[in-house]
Amino acid sequence: MDEEGNFIGGEFPLEENEHFNKLSVNTLMSDIQVPTNVYNKDPNILNGVYMSEALNDVFISNFQKDPTLTWQYFGSSAGFFRLYPGIKWTPDSNGVVSFDCRNRNWYIQAATSPKDIVILVDVSGSMKGLKMTIAKHTINTILDTLGENDFVNVIAYTDYVRYVEPCFKGTLVQADLDNREHFKLLVEELHVKGEAKVKKAMKESFRILADVTNGQGSLCNQAIMLITDGAMEDFQSVFEEFNWPDKKVRVFTYLIGRDMTFSENIKWIACNNKGYYTHISTLADVQENVMEYLHVLSRPMVINHDHDIIWTEAYMDSTFRYLASHSLLLMTSVAMPVFSKKKETISHGILLGVVGTDVPLLEVMKLAPRYKLGAHGYAFLITNNGYILAHPDLRPLYIDGKKLKPKPNYNSVDLSEAEWEDTEDSLRTAMVKGETGTLTLDGRAAVDKGVSVFASAIFCVKNIKLLCIFFGMVLTRGHGQYMFFGNVSVEEGLHDLQQPDLTIADEWTYCETDIDPHHRKLTQLQAVVRYLTGKEPDLECDEILLQQVLFDAVVTAPLEAYWTALMLTESGFISAFLGTRSGLMRVIRYAGSEKR
Repeated sequence: MDEEGNFIGGEFPLEENEHFNKLSVNTLMSDIQVPTNVYNKDPNILNGVYMSEALNDVFISNFQKDPTLTWQYFGSSAGFFRLYPGIKWTPDSNGVVSFDCRNRNWYIQAATSPKDIVILVDVSGSMKGLKMTIAKHTINTILDTLGENDFVNVIAYTDYVRYVEPCFKGTLVQADLDNREHFKLLVEELHVKGEAKVKKAMKESFRILADVTNGQGSLCNQAIMLITDGAMEDFQSVFEEFNWPDKKVRVFTYLIGRDMTFSENIKWIACNNKGYYTHISTLADVQENVMEYLHVLSRPMVINHDHDIIWTEAYMDSTFRYLASHSLLLMTSVAMPVFSKKKETISHGILLGVVGTDVPLLEVMKLAPRYKLGAHGYAFLITNNGYILAHPDLRPLYIDGKKLKPKPNYNSVDLSEAEWEDTEDSLRTAMVKGETGTLTLDGRAAVDKGVSVFASAIFCVKNIKLLCIFFGMVLTRGHGQYMFFGNVSVEEGLHDLQQPDLTIADEWTYCETDIDPHHRKLTQLQAVVRYLTGKEPDLECDEILLQQVLFDAVVTAPLEAYWTALMLTESGFISAFLGTRSGLMRVIRYAGSEKR
């Protein structure tokens, strides 16, 4: 689109696609989105877009090989976002497209390793007014770049050192959502007064980072973020005592305000401690300048060629939330960094961006079919920090009027909050440590509307190597010792399977309908029937589950006549129903003597 709002370039046809939540997409091409605050004709943007055009063929090839794939994308360190399949990006009511891929968790986690961060903020009298507003926004932006694998603390200083949260004195805390939001509330209450003496605060920061190296922190990158409008003291003795010559702690400096009097001092601090200096004079400068520290922390990964794959915590797919057809869906993202391999720049450690794809957690859980887990059995996934990715008791939405909305902390629910029977946290501890095995616990299993039954369950846990994801299965005691198999003919089973009072669980996968686009509009029952009648022989179906559902259809067929007779002779019946282990459901409703 040009400056006058006219579309330029070739046609970009869009078609509604069932696989992508009925959004209008272009599966033949990816497209580019640039945030409103990034100049779209910057040479770095234009060169990056041209360079990344080769990803079109890669994305298309990936989707052809695996049609269950969803969104594939590349987020550039320059700010542009390449998405496949392409969509139409619609600005908000203010004409702004605020989405910036570099702010997303998948980008931040893939671009850097886990880190310990101490944020030092100057709250002396010279920081009053707009400077303090910018400083607070800078702190909040830094906090937004942290995740559950990082550790953080915030210290305010004048002529003395003050922890914004006294309970966290002398240590670092996990930068999960709750702690980050808590820090943000405390930062808003900061007031300026006194004279700035940063030496004490700097010494305190180095002491904290030295103390957490014994296993309390991330055991990876360490950095101090200094936010101030100037520094007159001589810091050399502090760095000689705590950081030189190894320079294990990076120091990033943010000069706040338009006054450049102390810029050389602030720059010296960063450059002599493997950090980065930035000058922030307005609120609009904050986002771009804060993101620079991520590129610096990524340099060791680039130089060492560490292409670590990361999996994010569960989240609602909100990228396209402004589209009416979009339905909330719990996802995880798989991403990895992309580095420059040019010989002339490889020693500089240049991060080009992050490439990734979204994975619906429902697809992951299909690897543990419900019919194999038995009554009251279920599977679940957690992260390496014990947060739930998928669990039947994870309820991420609440009803607000007529709308479903995500709960504030839906993606930071700990396993201990769902598995109450694990009173000693033995299950959680074993899983987070990466142990594999079984554990037996006694507890209650919910059956319907708050009614529960006592059950003894066996918890089976497995560490999925290289992914930092832990998989668990819960089976009732004795499940799997005996397996029941029935044998009926396909013709006999099909006859009963197509009766009007019968359905099968559409959320179960009897046949994989997502591989071939022509199959995506089929219900599971339609897919089963077409496969068994030979109309769709290419469908991939679960033969064991099909045999079970055919058997259940045959042996439960006499119930229709029995229920009909019962309803005609007895009063008070509204409906009768039966569910079986194979997901088959028979339902008959009584509508009066004249019509059933």
